[in-house]
Amino acid sequence: MKTYNIIILAKQVPDTRNVGKDAMKADGTINRAVLPAIFNPEDLNALEQALRIKDKFPGTTVRILTMGPGRAADIIREGLFRGADGGILLTDRAFAGSDTLATSYALAQALKKIGDVDIIIAGRQAIDGDTAQVGPQVAEKLALPQITYVEEVIDLKDKAITVKRRLENGVETVRCKLPLVMTVNGSAPDCRARNAKRLMKYKHAKTITELQKENEDYTHMYNERAGLNIPEWTVNDIETDASQLGLTGSPTKVKTIENVVLSAKDSKVISAADADIEAMMIELLESHTIG
Repeated sequence: MKTYNIIILAKQVPDTRNVGKDAMKADGTINRAVLPAIFNPEDLNALEQALRIKDKFPGTTVRILTMGPGRAADIIREGLFRGADGGILLTDRAFAGSDTLATSYALAQALKKIGDVDIIIAGRQAIDGDTAQVGPQVAEKLALPQITYVEEVIDLKDKAITVKRRLENGVETVRCKLPLVMTVNGSAPDCRARNAKRLMKYKHAKTITELQKENEDYTHMYNERAGLNIPEWTVNDIETDASQLGLTGSPTKVKTIENVVLSAKDSKVISAADADIEAMMIELLESHTIG
């Protein structure tokens, strides 16, 4: 039976439900140190699509590639808990402040090093930027075809995949040859829950930096922990042009930031009676709130 090599492009993002006054730095970048970090929701949808392919084609490998600070290893562990086979953390100060262009460049260079990938899957967009640009930009840099807004993998035979796309005004069925890049909508099935046995095993999965902080004999430990090591790649591990990395390689610049606090000033409670509902509709129409 045919097997596939799948890479999930995932991102650890600040939980936008807990944004406070210190959420942004003076230079316009996110102050991630003060915000709780979570697995980007639509990247979890992407992971589920990969795991469903793995279920159908035993022997398929699913790995997570993420770029971020050391704590981003948490989402690799989260992926392992849910069924992924491994992951790579792309981490270096040289990547700090990257916009979508610099991020996609670094990810594409890492994917070139990985090589021989059949399917690259990412969430449609990250909740800390909402640009939906990284997946398509990675595809462009790798000269691969792409399918966006994927909701379901319908069929996968040999070297071609058929998917359902959820668009604003309808649904499309699209077939594409492999290798390719796909981005997955939040309307796709939710990711499966953590597996208890995998949780007990992979909670011990660590990067060498994490081991170094925990134990002086970290090199020996890393060599003895087959299957529990999370590789860390720095800028020195992939071929890059420094001018395309980090803030230097990011043409997007934030000039000003405005904190907007929404508050309710007036409220009205109406009953479920038809007359009350009709009166409310008339009021909304007359005020041009609707219509």
